[in-house]
Formats: sequence, structure tokens, C-alpha cells
Amino acid sequence: MKRETIAIHVGYEGDPTTKAVAVPIYQTVAFEFDSAEHGAALFNLEVKGNIYTRIGNPTNTVLEKRVAALEGGVEALTVSSGMAAIEYSLSNIVETGTNIVSTPQLYGATYTLLAHIFPTRGVTTHFAKSDSPQDVEALIDHNTRAVYCESVGNPAGNVADVEGLARVAHKHGVPLIVDNTVATPILLRPIEYGADVVVHSMTKFMGGHGTSIGGIIVDGGKFPWREHAERFHMLNRPEIAYHGVVYVDHYGDAAFVARCRTVCQRNTGATLSPFNGFLFLQGIETMALRVERHVENARKVAEFLRAHPKVDWVNYAGFPDSPLYPMAQKYLGANRCSLLTFGVKGGFDAGTKCFNALQLFKRMVNMGDAKSLACHPASTTHRQLTPDEQHKVGVTPEMLRLSVGIEHIDDILDDLSQALDATTR
Repeated sequence: MKRETIAIHVGYEGDPTTKAVAVPIYQTVAFEFDSAEHGAALFNLEVKGNIYTRIGNPTNTVLEKRVAALEGGVEALTVSSGMAAIEYSLSNIVETGTNIVSTPQLYGATYTLLAHIFPTRGVTTHFAKSDSPQDVEALIDHNTRAVYCESVGNPAGNVADVEGLARVAHKHGVPLIVDNTVATPILLRPIEYGADVVVHSMTKFMGGHGTSIGGIIVDGGKFPWREHAERFHMLNRPEIAYHGVVYVDHYGDAAFVARCRTVCQRNTGATLSPFNGFLFLQGIETMALRVERHVENARKVAEFLRAHPKVDWVNYAGFPDSPLYPMAQKYLGANRCSLLTFGVKGGFDAGTKCFNALQLFKRMVNMGDAKSLACHPASTTHRQLTPDEQHKVGVTPEMLRLSVGIEHIDDILDDLSQALDATTR
């Protein structure tokens, strides 16, 4: 199936009892055992089945199968937010004394997690000077457990060299974990370029309507965990926290995501509500159509801004003279993401004036919504960072981040025009 078809059909073949065509919402906490023996068999991993919604729910199972198929992975795990997906994907394989190597262009909360939260647990992050594979490789050592990047940086807009990063990660025996939220599997599938694990904030383009928060972890199923058994002993030795299972033996190619579910999620509980899972399934059905319109509108917005006298610069990977262009051509082809940034002439004050004057654009920290959204990162998403940290992740005082929606382009441009006029009013 093509991605547009996968988004509608994979993971559900109808309810055999009711013949319901839509995926039912299994809004239940737990599931009944047939007997004591059946319950024991479930807990002993001898048979498949549902036990408790914190570790599995039929509605969310359909969503997991669908997104795994969209990304070309073997299995997936839904969680309560995109940040939970990032936390679990890394916590699953790091421990005190180890480190993560990351590209510098990151979402603000991700940067805080890696730079300030993980170190309190004895896990450090080495941030490369740039997103180039060479700069990343220079920081990998024998204590490294993962290389991390965003396929398209938020809000930097850079397009990571996923293939190059996968190559250097694998050369040193560690997986590449990629946040693919901005690109979506409609524009880019990192697993096809060597990524081992893909995470998403489904809150964004997958939901598409700003109604639900959720995240997902997709296991590519190709990393050779057995070959690096000492480094990743948690997947190769009996797990005392889950019935002594050896993940690579019992779960095979899906060992990584199985441990995310049975150790990370089961014991810390960042579970996706089945109702939210249902809403994400509705959003995913139209994701390909929405992304097409997002991309078209963003191109026209970028061209308008670049020609506007009150705009100092526009960061958009679709311009042939942009340093982002070569990587965008390789990984996104003729498409470009609908996330872009621009600088208003006049610095911080002009940037906030423009932001405050927006009317159609919603002033929010979300992105990927059907509605056009705007954010002033220096005063919101990246406010907790020092000026030096903001600069490292690509945030400047005059910068506005736009998530261009699917409204009529004339209305979008009219709103930007009047907001820019307000900067000198």
C-alpha cells in the first residue's frame, strides 16, 4: 500500500461482533481473564492478549500498527505526549555514566531534557557544533548509547543528513534515534535512510486539529542489539523488572519497543488515552491531504516574506540559495515543510510587535495544526534558555516561527501583511 492508503486502512479489518467500520474506542481500564490459568499465561508472555490499558489497549494497538506501517517500522508504542516518546526512547538504553550525542538544533523542551534533566540522573549529552555527521562522530565514545537528531529541526528548519548520521552511529555500534514530527512520514521516512528508532509528537500533524496530546515510538527493527550485548545488556539479559524475559530472544526485531512498553511505560505510566488514540486515527486519515496543502501554502508565504521590505531574513529550505537546500533536496525532494522562521527588521521589539498584531494566525506554541500558528520562540518555547543556548539551537530575538495552515493563501498573506505594517506604526 502507498502511504495515503496505509493511513486509512492498516491495522483494522472491522469488528467481527458488531461489524463496525470505524475503530471502536475501548474506553476501559482493564480486561477480564478467562481463568487464573489464562491470567498466568498472559503474565508469563505465553499468549497474547490485553491485561491493562497502561501497557496496551485495542484502540491504541490499531494506531500503533498504522504509524509503524507509515514509517516502515516493525512495531510502535503510543504514549501520552511527544516528550514522553523522547524520554522513553532514550531512557530505554541509557544508564548512569553513559552519554547521548545530539545535533544542536532541537525543540526547547528536548534541549532542556538532554542538557539539564538527564545529567541529574548521571547521563550526559554531548551537543555537536553542527548537524554534520563529522561533527557528531567526533563526540562519540565508548560510553555513548545513542545518536539523536530531529529530521527537520524545530524551529531551526535544518534538514538533518539522516543517512550520514546513521552511518557514523552504526560505525560506533550505537542506534540513531530521529524525531520526525515536523517532516511526518508523508514527506520523509528516516528508517529508509538507516534510522533505528523514530519518535513523533502526534499532537502536531498526525492529529492536525489541536485537540489531543500524544506521542509514539516506532522501532525500525534493524539495529543488531545482539552484536552489542555488553553495551545494551538490558535487551540481552533477563529483565528482572518483567518476568525475567530476554527481549532479543522473546521479541526479536521488536525488542527495543517491547522494553519501552514493559519497563518504561508499565512502570512510569505515560499512557495514551484510548479516546485520544481514536482522535489521532481520524487525523491520520487526512494527514497526506493536509500536508500537501501545508507545503503549498508555506512556499507562497516564504516567497511573500522574502520580498517584504520589513523582513530581514527568511529561513526556508525551498530557496535554492539557502544552505538548507541540498539536504532538503535529498530528503524532501520537491516538497518542503510548512514550518519556517523569519526575522523582522528592528530586533526583539519589532518581532514582538508583529507577533502581537497577528489576527488570523493563532499565537500558540503548537504546530502542525490545520490552523495557521505563530510563535515568538525567544519569549516562549526557548525562554528558559540563555542567549548563548538560544543561539546554539537557532533562536534569535527578532525571529518568528510560523506553522502555515491550510486556510486560503490570500487570507494568510493579508494577515502577515497587516502584522508587518504594525511594526512601524
